[in-house]
Amino acid sequence: MGVCFDRLLVLESVAMYAPPELIPSSPVVSVGDLVRRARELLEHNLPLLWVSGEISNFTRATSGHWYFSLKDNSAQVRCVLFRNKSQYLDWVPENGMQVEVRALATLYEARGEFQLNIETMRRAGLGALYAAFEKLKIKLGQEGLFDSKRKRPLPAYSRQIGIITSPAAAALKDVLNTLNRRMPAIPVVLYPAPVQGEGAAEKIATAIQIAGNRAECDVLILCRGGGSIEDLWPFNEEVVARAIHASPIPVISGIGHETDFTIADFVSDQRAPTPTAAAELITPDRENLLHQLAVLAKRLHGNTQRRLEDRVQHVDYLSRRLIHPGEKLLQQWRQLSHLRGRLQQTCNRALDDRNWQVQFLVRQLTGSRPDFARREEKLLELARRMQLASDHRLAKHATQLENLALNLEHLNPLTILARGFSIVENESGELLRDSAQATPGTGLKITLARGWLKAEVTKNEAGESP
Repeated sequence: MGVCFDRLLVLESVAMYAPPELIPSSPVVSVGDLVRRARELLEHNLPLLWVSGEISNFTRATSGHWYFSLKDNSAQVRCVLFRNKSQYLDWVPENGMQVEVRALATLYEARGEFQLNIETMRRAGLGALYAAFEKLKIKLGQEGLFDSKRKRPLPAYSRQIGIITSPAAAALKDVLNTLNRRMPAIPVVLYPAPVQGEGAAEKIATAIQIAGNRAECDVLILCRGGGSIEDLWPFNEEVVARAIHASPIPVISGIGHETDFTIADFVSDQRAPTPTAAAELITPDRENLLHQLAVLAKRLHGNTQRRLEDRVQHVDYLSRRLIHPGEKLLQQWRQLSHLRGRLQQTCNRALDDRNWQVQFLVRQLTGSRPDFARREEKLLELARRMQLASDHRLAKHATQLENLALNLEHLNPLTILARGFSIVENESGELLRDSAQATPGTGLKITLARGWLKAEVTKNEAGESP
């Protein structure tokens, strides 16, 4: 924007000293066009930025828009915060308040006035507080103070509850009312400490240490009501965070409203959105417990009644089984007499069975005695039959041997040679069956019925035998 304004000043100086005929002609624009161009020039060259100053002439219109001036020792500028943006602030600005606004520089065309359209606004100094908050959060997170593994579970039924807050805090009254409504029998110990102002953080840390040293409570509630970030700042101090981390007693934080987060919330064993919610988290509902006790008592009564009925029935059963000793002895004598009679019968029957077995074995033994004369006669008969069979078999084999010898004689090659035939072989021992197998000059061996001849082929006649 500075460059454009410099060009505008240069053109004005040229126009001031140059002759009219040398001044370049330019179109004439309306006021509305001029203001619109100036607004576009501002909005395109100045991005959203943070501006700090003091509020003055603050006005809240019926439309819900806020109008005021932001000033310092050297200048001031008109500002507007529209209703759709102002509804997200949880505090109302006042004249003389130092603030920081995130705004867009523009022109209000209807009046041609330079103004700031505000997107959001915070009290002056909050930027430094937020930076300190984030820096401490990162530091403690790296040291492991926020690690979920080190967080301890809250006791299901506390014998005594400790509260760390200011005795004048409204949060204390809310917590006590909730505890009295849910579980009035649990005793409460208050460890007083200021919850805002200078030195509050050190006193809160001291109260946590005292509660840990006395070890008289099962859980500690660290609480206070809502407020600005400055009001809640003691709970963002490192000394409070380290005291919570070192506490031997589980700590539940209930600080501010549901949207408020402090360093103490991250370090504590559990965070509650409000002080009342913190009291509800560590105390069971009395009415619910009474209902559960009534249900359990009813179940216990039913189980006891059922057990008694079972025992009565069992006693009745045992009483029916219980008889007089004399009657019991009489029953046993009768049973013994019955068993003796059965034993006698069993013995007699066993003796009879053994007698029959002995008689059967005697008959078998008598029938099994050998007849030597009959056995000798049978042996002689078997010898005679064996001799006949042997002679018959030898005669049969002699006849077969004669037949085989006769057949062998017929097949003997010497018998064939004796009829005038001969066997002709060449020098390599190969039998000759065709004259083509021997050429003239080939040596031959001729086997006869008696002896053999050696010959040589002088002529080879092919064809059939004469």
